[in-house]
Order: sequence, then structure tokens, then C-alpha cells
Amino acid sequence: MSNPINSLNEAVSHNVYFEGRVQSLGLETEKGKATLGVMKKGIYTFSASTPEKMIVISGSMEVKLAGGEFNKYDEKDEFDVAAGTSFDVVCNADVAYICYYG
Repeated sequence: MSNPINSLNEAVSHNVYFEGRVQSLGLETEKGKATLGVMKKGIYTFSASTPEKMIVISGSMEVKLAGGEFNKYDEKDEFDVAAGTSFDVVCNADVAYICYYG
């Protein structure tokens, strides 16, 4: 009997940023490519090479999109990031999120 886990060709990607304070796992979903991640309390600046949709799973974050002001996003809130832009994130506590991109 074959093991379906051993027959998969792709491993889950693991991304580590900001000295391990932000980490995510890459996956394919019915909505396309995504990362499921966590951010420790802190202040971060990210860049988006493709359009992204961020959804807060747990916790809350304050986000400043390109050309905008800081807005607070709580659990189940979502926001879109334009391709080729940077955005600032402030987490006052640990946050979990999912990000759809590409």
C-alpha cells in the first residue's frame, strides 16, 4: 500500500522573515496560492510583487497601505494590497493570517 504523503511531489514552503518574528507556510488552495502565517508583536514593512488579499484569522493589526492612513483590522477582516507596493503593519499582540496572492 502506498503512502499518499510520500507520493506528493511538492513540499510545504516555509518562509521566515524579521529574524523569525514572522513566519508562514505556503500552500495551494482552491482560490490559488496562499500563505498561512503568524506575526509576533512588532512593527513590520512588507512589499507585494503581486496583488494580495490578507485576512486576519486571530488577533488584530493596524495596517497602512500605500498612500493611505493606518486602519485597524480585527479577526475575519480583510484588505487588499496592490502589486508593486509596500505596506506597514503594527501588531500589538500575536496575529495569525492567511494571504492569497498571484
